[in-house]
Amino acid sequence: MNYRSTRNNTIRKNDKTALLQGLSEDGGLFVLENFNEKKIDLKNLLDKSYTDIAFEVLKLFFSFDESKLKSVIEKAYSKFSTSKVTPLVELKDAYVLELFHGPTSAFKDVALTLLPYLIQLALEGSDQEILILTATSGDTGKAALEGFKDVDQTEIIVFYPKNGVSKIQELQMRTQEGKNTKVCAIEGNFDDAQTAVKNIFLDEELQKKLGKKKFSSANSINIGRLTPQIVYYIVAYIDLVKNKKINLGDKINFVVPTGNFGDILAGYYAKKLGLPVNKLVCASNKNNVLYDFLTTGIYDRNREFLKTISPSMDILISSNLERLLYDLSGSDDKYIKSLMDELKQSGKYQVNTDILAKLKAEFGSGYASDEETSQVIKKVWEEEKYLLDPHTAVAYKVMLEQNLEGETVVLSTASPYKFCTSVANAVLNITDEDEFKLMEKLYEFTKVPVPENLKNLNSKEIRHSDLVKREDMAKYILEAEKCLK
Repeated sequence: MNYRSTRNNTIRKNDKTALLQGLSEDGGLFVLENFNEKKIDLKNLLDKSYTDIAFEVLKLFFSFDESKLKSVIEKAYSKFSTSKVTPLVELKDAYVLELFHGPTSAFKDVALTLLPYLIQLALEGSDQEILILTATSGDTGKAALEGFKDVDQTEIIVFYPKNGVSKIQELQMRTQEGKNTKVCAIEGNFDDAQTAVKNIFLDEELQKKLGKKKFSSANSINIGRLTPQIVYYIVAYIDLVKNKKINLGDKINFVVPTGNFGDILAGYYAKKLGLPVNKLVCASNKNNVLYDFLTTGIYDRNREFLKTISPSMDILISSNLERLLYDLSGSDDKYIKSLMDELKQSGKYQVNTDILAKLKAEFGSGYASDEETSQVIKKVWEEEKYLLDPHTAVAYKVMLEQNLEGETVVLSTASPYKFCTSVANAVLNITDEDEFKLMEKLYEFTKVPVPENLKNLNSKEIRHSDLVKREDMAKYILEAEKCLK
């Protein structure tokens, strides 16, 4: 199984190399070169479990020994608090796909509990060592740290924007255990961290200084992070068929809160594999660069970066959009390179009319302000006694505005307790208390269980307190790597 770079079709890597490398040496993203030939038979999945379906999907992308692949899938998803892994909940206006039952209560767990196992399979028989570099807007960091904690032949360094994540998210990362983990805040926003990490990946001098240790990524630029996310779209559809809510072959809609475009791209890939999807709806907060792009064809990050109550979506550079454009352009690597060069040089680009027409045919879009997000959290709680986190609430608000045909699934991306200040403000009208006191009050009022991994988080030892300027991240990596040895 070979992968190509979105910016140069002559760069080809086998699946293990693409997985371990994360990002192509030219800055492009890896895509499976014969992806359009891959299909999945939904009828054969009707009696299968989550892990069975995950195996059927992942064997399309990776050539690992099938018994070993099955084994690591079982191990990864045994860490979830429910055997269904991603249960589907029916509300009045839509179904909610709960993706937050993993070890860190965020949807990133679905891929990041599995990715370390996939990397270990790719490293079998090799003495190569991997240094995972990850920029996070909140949830990826903790999920990656937990996934790679004490995994042989790997080390992980996570960068997050100081004052750009929730207090719970920050505490999850700063208390992270594991002899191979480092966490560092940066002075800047998520886009600053993500851009710096991408540049570091391409820094040949820094790579030489690290010797045989090679960079890899736990962000969704890594194909091993993205592909497990395809699974829950298919599982949600199968659940609707099994529960007699739809017939096999009926088209449904998915509404996805997204900033980096990885979560919704997984839905697009599921559709390419044969999932009957009517519309994929991209839901943004006030950092609505994706909404503007999907409606005008102009991607322009030259705008104010806004801090919102849905901080994991506070992103202006959506990396995975590159993979989508590569597919819609018919794998035109030169065209994609020209767009990415424009983005780097001027901060914007405009796609041609053919691609814009395809975008509008495939995707819906919308966005929500902080006030609207809070109103939806309050409305859904009062009317349905269901508690949304601020990212899911963005998607729910957008869903309510869309005129969608057929059943609709809203992807719920995090436990509401990870964003206690915003949720308690919406539901209880309380804003000025400690997050852990708010957590208690929210539980007392709603009786929605607090995830085990968040209980007593405030009593854990702070292990990571580093803070650097974004221009000093490479220097920090060299110093941190000495400590990790």
